[in-house]
Amino acid sequence: MKQTIQQVERRLRQVEKDLEELKTALGKESREPWYRQIAGSFAQDPVFAEVVRLGRLIRKGKLKR
Repeated sequence: MKQTIQQVERRLRQVEKDLEELKTALGKESREPWYRQIAGSFAQDPVFAEVVRLGRLIRKGKLKR
């Protein structure tokens, strides 16, 4: 596949533009701590609720690991 210089330059400009967009998107840092961003992610999750319940029993010494 032979490309002309103009085609290569056009593709390169597009790649540079896309790269700049990615850098901009990835460079945005949230001011909110990570744990607040995920808070509530497991709400209404029965598996997570079971993990919490079992962990509580282990800490109270009512369940052996």
